[in-house]
Amino acid sequence: MKKFIIIIAIVSGPFGYAQLIPNFGGERAGLSALSFLKNDVSPRSSGMAGTSAALQGDGYSIIHNPAGMYELEGNAWTLTNNFVGAGINQAFISGIFPLKNKTSALGVSLNTLTTGAIEERTEFQPFGTGRMVYGTNIATGLSYSQQLSDQFSLGVTLKYVYENLADFTNHTFTTDIGFLYRLDVRDLKFAVLLRNFGGSSSLSGSYLASSFNRSTVASLEKNTLPNVFSIGMSITVWEKERHHILGAFQLNHPNDNAENYRLGFEYNYLKLLFIRTGLKLNVKGQAYPTMGVGVRANLGGQSLFIDYAANPTQYMGWQHLIGLSLNINKVER
Repeated sequence: MKKFIIIIAIVSGPFGYAQLIPNFGGERAGLSALSFLKNDVSPRSSGMAGTSAALQGDGYSIIHNPAGMYELEGNAWTLTNNFVGAGINQAFISGIFPLKNKTSALGVSLNTLTTGAIEERTEFQPFGTGRMVYGTNIATGLSYSQQLSDQFSLGVTLKYVYENLADFTNHTFTTDIGFLYRLDVRDLKFAVLLRNFGGSSSLSGSYLASSFNRSTVASLEKNTLPNVFSIGMSITVWEKERHHILGAFQLNHPNDNAENYRLGFEYNYLKLLFIRTGLKLNVKGQAYPTMGVGVRANLGGQSLFIDYAANPTQYMGWQHLIGLSLNINKVER
């Protein structure tokens, strides 16, 4: 535990911050499309500031790192909703099914973001044209996890992504690839994760709210997908009888923003009560710690986890995330 605290102090200090994580890449902000794929839709991860790549396998492993899915001993279903703000909601549902060989698992997921109805306005009709437009993003995923050795596992998720904005549409595919390595020392885990790997894509279609002094042909540029390369670790920093504290650290390298790193902690009491917090460093608009809480309840002899996370931002206010995870056959975290 002392070594872990010393490492974090060095990394988090002014000298460590300046030397290890220079502020490179901020000029790339906003260059990728389909940014909803980057949103954290796991309340456990969000409460720990996104330090989830190296977490133990649980019902949210499809989001955290598909390499951990095989660790589940029974089926797991999750349902979450992220209240982004301004009437925008993002919902996520997933199912994980361990295979009979107990060294692999399959998973399915559905990730949707909706804006609701938006009243169309133009410079000639500023009070509305009478038409409503919508924005919808959908990603469906198929995941597979395989244990390669006692310490090493691999996970892959293939996603089909659909986007609809007014009369424009977009179709593309992305891939998540994750690796997880475990040691017997304090449940130490290391992870490498690549999310949303794929080629460029663009919207197609045509849309004109007003034809006055406008061309009927619009040039639609291609944009890259929001790739994120992450390296993470987690370790038990303190454990005594009924109490347990997990610490996690993660470095993220996105292709459309500055490099950033996260520090998170999770306290649990008898695996019944979970309290989480974390800090995002070098993330614009994220100066305040994240926080979350979770409880485990019994539902018909099965484990039901109810999780909540709050993410205070400087520009979008407080974002709230609620999730339910039902683990069949009494699977525990």
